[in-house]
Amino acid sequence: MTQVRGTARHTELFDALVELLLAEGFAHLTLDDLAARLRCSKRTLYALAGSKEQLVRAAVVHFFRGATGRVEASLDDSRTPEERIAAYLRAVSTELAPASARFFDDVAAFAPAAEVYERNTRAAARRVGELITDGVAAGAFRDVHVAFAADVVTSVTVRIQQRRVAAATGLADAEAYDHLASLLLHGLSQP
Repeated sequence: MTQVRGTARHTELFDALVELLLAEGFAHLTLDDLAARLRCSKRTLYALAGSKEQLVRAAVVHFFRGATGRVEASLDDSRTPEERIAAYLRAVSTELAPASARFFDDVAAFAPAAEVYERNTRAAARRVGELITDGVAAGAFRDVHVAFAADVVTSVTVRIQQRRVAAATGLADAEAYDHLASLLLHGLSQP
């Protein structure tokens, strides 16, 4: 019972930590700041991770693990290939929407967090490639070079992750995913 309570408390702390980091970023926060904001001791934070850097990385992993599950779940009610791609990319957008520009800037500047974001970005792009393949096979999409389309999605998503799209267009990451979904769907539609 104590283990279950401890695990629930850790999950609750990670959820609160993720919410804080998404809203405010993390580079400027110390462990003392985090402990005070989360209303816990530094010892409690050290039980989650051995350093601020490890804690931030663990929180980013926690965020993406939850987001990935919710994004995949968004496909459950989608029937057509068009609906599946739109649902997938819009769910990515929804998951990223609460994240501030400061959070994304901090992630981009902190290699361990950037690696987690990049790994998840590439996995999402691969998943979109699978959805495109399914749509082409079903005859819902015109016959496109799937590897090329997936590479375009990967390139754009990596540029979003690296903050290059934000710098070039002023779009927030979530907005960029919405526009990517629209562009992709129009490009795949049968003439």
